[in-house]
Amino acid sequence: MNCMVYFIHAALHCWIVGQQVWPEPYKRLDRRPDVDPYCQALYPFCPSGDPDGRMPVMRDSDIISVFRLQTPVWEFKYGDTLGKFHVMHDAVGFGSARTGRNFTLEWYELFQLGNCTFPHERASVSAPFWCNQGAACCYDGIDDVHWKQNGTLEKIGEISGEMFNEMARWVQEDNETGVYYETWTVKSDPGANSTTWFESYDCSQFVHRTYKTLLDMGAELSSQTPTYYTKIYLYSGEPLYLGDDSIFQQSSTKDLATDIKKFYHSFRSHQSVVEMIGSLLEAFEKMVLEKTFYFYYNSEYWKLPMKYPYVKITYEEIPLP
Repeated sequence: MNCMVYFIHAALHCWIVGQQVWPEPYKRLDRRPDVDPYCQALYPFCPSGDPDGRMPVMRDSDIISVFRLQTPVWEFKYGDTLGKFHVMHDAVGFGSARTGRNFTLEWYELFQLGNCTFPHERASVSAPFWCNQGAACCYDGIDDVHWKQNGTLEKIGEISGEMFNEMARWVQEDNETGVYYETWTVKSDPGANSTTWFESYDCSQFVHRTYKTLLDMGAELSSQTPTYYTKIYLYSGEPLYLGDDSIFQQSSTKDLATDIKKFYHSFRSHQSVVEMIGSLLEAFEKMVLEKTFYFYYNSEYWKLPMKYPYVKITYEEIPLP
């Protein structure tokens, strides 16, 4: 019965959107939705800057230095611990020649990485509940120690104040329409000719979009060192479209809804050590033995037929655009 349900959902999706094109396009919104008060951050988002990503206005004639910034995730709390596993966070810095002021621009999760990667369980809500928004944050200063000590702080070019202001307008539009953080990149295999099913949407992707925007305006950017970025991969066969939250409201997809919620239950927050060990075993069974991962993208669910090596964190060179 479940196989028939999967087939009907997949067929309906193909009929609506036409021939599936990979990677699945990331959907932008008309405007950023309000955040549900249920979603709470362990560490407040953008505590010393503009949480809407607004940037200062520069004189058109000003000369603005552009800096490539990278540091281990949660470096402020764990130092270089995650850096040893190449789990890095990326940002862009700017410095005004006229005023001497520096600024840091970054895009990251409103409610930390775990909340963007897996949902919550709420008794009052039938579907898994996601706190997965990300946003741009601009704040005064560049913390040299934070970026240099275990990461990178490198000047990669100069732009005019006019170009900076144009970029700042782009940041606002990008921030208002590209709302949801996506941790995973999903590919068919680790090979050079693999198919990408889904692209991540995270801090490094924002940095790449910013660089490309500046280059499209005529900026010249270059790095004296190789530019490496963290990628977190899932490997699977061709994904199967399942549907949106209506899965959890229809009797015809009750078994599918139960299976999805059971899968995510293994990744729930606030587990004891004993519970966590049990959950890891459950996740191993689902992903490796049953070769199944339920993937959430564009507010819709997909079934990934998992393949070896299943999950991998890489630190790979991606040259400036």
